[in-house]
Amino acid sequence: MADTTDSDVLIVGGGPAGLSAGIFTARAGLETTIVDDGGSLLRRNAHLENFPGFPAGVNSRLLLDMMAAQAEHAGCDRHEGAVTDLQSTDQGFRAETASGESLTTDVVVAATKNTVDYLADIDGVEIKHRGKDFVETDTRGRTGVPGLYAAGRLAEQPYQTIIVAGHGASVGVAVVEDSDVPFYHDWVAPEGYFTGRGREVPPGCEEIDDAERKRREIESLDVMNEYFAEPHTAAPTQHPSVEEE
Repeated sequence: MADTTDSDVLIVGGGPAGLSAGIFTARAGLETTIVDDGGSLLRRNAHLENFPGFPAGVNSRLLLDMMAAQAEHAGCDRHEGAVTDLQSTDQGFRAETASGESLTTDVVVAATKNTVDYLADIDGVEIKHRGKDFVETDTRGRTGVPGLYAAGRLAEQPYQTIIVAGHGASVGVAVVEDSDVPFYHDWVAPEGYFTGRGREVPPGCEEIDDAERKRREIESLDVMNEYFAEPHTAAPTQHPSVEEE
């Protein structure tokens, strides 16, 4: 069984919570690996109508694909697969996947909705059984185990895409704040916003001039036009209990 290259952060789950967490940890310079079994419930949604920024709604599978692309653009290394076991080590954590891959990491963010089997051997993880299984955390996703966080539905957040995505982002920032990475805020500011007041640009922030701002806007428009040029072809997946005709 071969080990992959060590990562700073391992995110288990590639739904809105896990992807949002990864966007922030990767942008902060933490080597981030996301393991995704493709089972996000967002793929079951027929049409997402309450995600801010889309007045007429948005295809939920398209949104998930775009979030995944954004995570990769930020620097995340995404793996297809399912984590079946997680162990605490002297250096951090070791995760095993269903395909026999072994992943070592300093920090783990569990973002698997209500799947908790792989957490069973971690002392200090408190599982709450309330019809579904949840992990006990503080408001920023920290569990009772240093270096282990839970995000989104698994941390008992309401299952609305915007809420679990926002909680994933909050957990991602908590991971950065708890790390040794200098960090003030993840923000791209106009040129002079800090330096024009005699301040150095804080860690995690960036100043860009007007030409660079326009270049990035044009790039974003081109990318968005490409994603929305044609209807997304993947149909919603159905709940496993629904009988096929």
